[in-house]
Amino acid sequence: MSRCPLRRMSSCVSGCLLSVLGLSGRIKMSDPCSFASFSTCLTKHLNLLLHVDFNRHVIRGKVQLTVEALEDRFSVLTLDTRDLNITSVSVNQQLTHFTLGSKHSFKGTPLDITLPFDLSRGQQVIVEVAYETSQSASALQWLTPEQTAGKKQAYLFSQCQAHHCRSMVPCQDTPSIKHTYYAQVSVPKDLVAVMSAVRDGQEVDPQDSSRIIYRFRQPVAMPSYLIAIVVGALESREIGPRSRVWSEKEFVDKAAIEFSETETMLKTAEDLAGPYVWGQYDILVLPPSFPYGGMENPCLTFATPTVLAGDKSLSGVIAHEISHSWTGNLVTNRTWEHFWLNEGHTVYLERMIGRCMEGEQFRQFKAMGGWKDLQDSVNTFGADNPLTNLVPSLQNVDPDDAFSSVPYEKGFALLYHLEELLGGPEVFMGFVKSYIQRFAYSSVTTDDWKNYLFTYFKDKVDILNKVDWNAWMFTPGMPPVKPKYDTTLADACIALSQRWIKAKDQDLNGFGESDVRTLSSHQLIEFLSLLLQEEPLPLTHVKKMQEVYNLNASTNSEIRFRWLRLCVRSKWEEAVPLALKMATEQGRMKFTRPLFREVFTFEKYREEAVRVFVAHRAAMHPVTSGLVGKDLKVDASSTARH
Repeated sequence: MSRCPLRRMSSCVSGCLLSVLGLSGRIKMSDPCSFASFSTCLTKHLNLLLHVDFNRHVIRGKVQLTVEALEDRFSVLTLDTRDLNITSVSVNQQLTHFTLGSKHSFKGTPLDITLPFDLSRGQQVIVEVAYETSQSASALQWLTPEQTAGKKQAYLFSQCQAHHCRSMVPCQDTPSIKHTYYAQVSVPKDLVAVMSAVRDGQEVDPQDSSRIIYRFRQPVAMPSYLIAIVVGALESREIGPRSRVWSEKEFVDKAAIEFSETETMLKTAEDLAGPYVWGQYDILVLPPSFPYGGMENPCLTFATPTVLAGDKSLSGVIAHEISHSWTGNLVTNRTWEHFWLNEGHTVYLERMIGRCMEGEQFRQFKAMGGWKDLQDSVNTFGADNPLTNLVPSLQNVDPDDAFSSVPYEKGFALLYHLEELLGGPEVFMGFVKSYIQRFAYSSVTTDDWKNYLFTYFKDKVDILNKVDWNAWMFTPGMPPVKPKYDTTLADACIALSQRWIKAKDQDLNGFGESDVRTLSSHQLIEFLSLLLQEEPLPLTHVKKMQEVYNLNASTNSEIRFRWLRLCVRSKWEEAVPLALKMATEQGRMKFTRPLFREVFTFEKYREEAVRVFVAHRAAMHPVTSGLVGKDLKVDASSTARH
């Protein structure tokens, strides 16, 4: 385990790695988002036996953890839990004493298990915990039939990143620890279960013939946040030699067409980053309330249905999740303070895939768009907010509250800046591939990454020493250097946006449908993004824009999202119900939070934003409803989630 060098302690580089001297004088490492110490013991394997109860909205079951001691006289194991009902604990089949500590606002409750015997360093035991989840488990969303596409069957999905696995499974819920897992999941026989693992057969539940047990195995060690489960009326279609797409039948054929390039992307990623080690690469299209664009669960990427836009502009979501198979899943941030190691490298790899498939100008164009997304996040947080550091301290900070495009785009900007300094994309991609191979199957800190960068480029240390590392890593706001991007594909977007910004009312008849006829959907998104960076357009202008471009008719969610924000910002009242409709008919936080914030900022409709949120809150994912509630200053206790 690497430790933060003392020279850095002052800048909180690894405020994550709290140092607590044990009795032996050895430094104990921990994660500020977890109760589990990763210097005293490690979970090597989980065996899950789960019973999904749709009537009570709980999962009950047992988890058997294979735990290895990392120190002599190891006697107390601490696991992370959140709102779990623990019924019994045994160690090597011997019932043992356990206590639950006091509840923490976002970390949950530590489960302290007293082993019936001391372990020596290197010894392993099997700890079995019998438990039941809460109806309000933060990792789980239970959908009524009405909330699904098919309207006939209930649906369950999990979302464990960052620290929600503990509400579904008692575990060492920190990305610093990786383990394999097996699972058996009992579900009603008219539903199908899938997990972030290889499918391993099914059988009628011997306890209940109206249920089926699905079996899964994940032989590649991974962190707890990548455990995932979905139960619903699912169908699948083959889309490649190692890929299927899963969804309700209403989406499945459309999804199969949308994701037809999956194998090409996988092969491109393998050429760039090395072999794909996870075996299967399936994609699951979730119901609309899923809070993220995608989630890189191994063997089963989760995707929002907002990517089913009928054009290829949104294939970047899949390129991003495929890239996580190397950066994030294979090489993982040790704590959430180093989240940029996951996301910055994944954006870099995603754009390298785009470069291979669409050309360098396309990569440059996407990088420019990312810089604007970063500017947007910095403006939202405030340029002096420490959460805009590339490596923030998460001491007493809920990692959900820290989530933004900063680790993605500030991380990418740093890697692109280094690429410019060190010899171009081929040279720097050589480093990224080597870094992946060096740290595969492990969890790393920013110091690990930086030390390896200096080792790999040992003949260019003088260049690396000139980089202002403190400004990049530990200073809030925008990066110290803005990379130079090729604007070829952006020039048409810039020119058109400037025409609208400078236009007087008498100039509006000079705009026509032909302005956008030759623009790709990527360019149209960029055009609207540029306008969102300026002062709001006059109402006459957005009305004219609708008249000539008919943007209300767009089914591309990225275009629609930006267009509706632009309209609300210009105080076009007719756009308010459309914006609130988009904010509630899907739950992707990238869209839902800014749309609610935009309407909330429109003074006349502030109460309407709150009213619509409260009315729809129970149907939202718990992470989404919690964060939107904070944005709209709605007291969580006044509208409890059912």
